[in-house]
Amino acid sequence: MLVVPALTFLAEDEEFDPNTVTPGIWGFLVTFLIMVVVVLLILDMVRRIRRTNYRAEVREQLEAEARDAEIAEADGQATDASGEAPRGDNDPNDDEPDGASSR
Repeated sequence: MLVVPALTFLAEDEEFDPNTVTPGIWGFLVTFLIMVVVVLLILDMVRRIRRTNYRAEVREQLEAEARDAEIAEADGQATDASGEAPRGDNDPNDDEPDGASSR
């Protein structure tokens, strides 16, 4: 109980200039290093989030293409990579026999 009044009495006796009490060069360096680390962490986080978003977009596109291919196979419509039905030799719309010209 006697410690608290003694400390306040000692603190009142010692006066200091608030202009001379600074963190100094070490305080500046520590603050600067913390700021650099935080900026680097933010840049890394943004890069990782962007990469995750791109992967999700690609995954959605692949799933949509797979669904479309399954639907097309279920309907009996085979399609090639361009999305058009392949033309075979047995095309009912083809009036000319193979190798014949229209002359």
